[in-house]
Formats: sequence, structure tokens, C-alpha cells
Amino acid sequence: MITIRKAIQSDAQVIYDLRRRAIIDQCSAYYTKEQLTLWTQGGMSDGFVRDVTETFYVSEIDGRVIGSGKLNPETGMVDAIFVEPDYFGMGAAKQMLHFLEKLAQKNGLRMLKLDSTLNAASFYRSCGFIGDKLSTYHSPRGIRLDCIPMKKSLAD
Repeated sequence: MITIRKAIQSDAQVIYDLRRRAIIDQCSAYYTKEQLTLWTQGGMSDGFVRDVTETFYVSEIDGRVIGSGKLNPETGMVDAIFVEPDYFGMGAAKQMLHFLEKLAQKNGLRMLKLDSTLNAASFYRSCGFIGDKLSTYHSPRGIRLDCIPMKKSLAD
């Protein structure tokens, strides 16, 4: 059974490593090797650790972190929905997204936004997000990635 809890500081390295594995496993058919390398290289910053403790949640099975997700409760921006490759397809991403939607509603948000990777756009569409226009995400690490900005209304 998958459970979701608020991330704590000790989850930061686990989330960072999980993110790297998920990107390499799921994005390799959509982005160049150079983009993947730049996207996944390096270590965690203090800002990342702070972000984890402030805005991240983790999915667990039997106490093992198998996924992550985050919500900016002020802007409605959803990010960092990653699942361990061994657990892909078990509903962890969908459950995390549903959890973040409920959290957004509790915070009075009426709209969720995200920048989908090319490989995840169909997943987000199946969860009610709308968006088809290609854009470029400018990473804090200085790389540029094609993405699809998407939105979902939370109005009843």
C-alpha cells in the first residue's frame, strides 16, 4: 500500500537520487544524452534541501520512499513528481498528484500549473491537465529542456 507523508530533511538525498534514476529511466527517449547528463549531474544544494523540507511530499511502500512530489501552496505550481523506476506503473504518480490537488484545494487554490516533460504530458492529460504548446524550461543549472506548460482547474 502506498502512503504519502510530508518530506523531512533526511529525505533530501533519497529524493535527489530517486529523481536522477527516474529522469534517466523515463526521459532518455525524449531528451539528448547531453541534456540528461546536465540535468542529473552534480550534488544537492542547500536550496534543494530547504525546498524539500518546505514543499515536498514522499510516497512510501513499507517505509521505503518510492516517489516524490511538491506543491507551491501560493502559486499552485506542481513539480518534482518522480517515481522509482521499479515502481513505475503502480499508481504512485497518480496518487501523489491527487494528494497535491487536495492539498491545493485546502489552501484555497483554484488552479494547478506545471511544466511537463515531453514523456509525461500524456499522463498529466489523463489526469485532467490541459496544454499542448511546446515551451522551453530554463533550469537553475543552466540547461534548456523542451516542456509543455499545463493547467488544471480545481473549481468544482
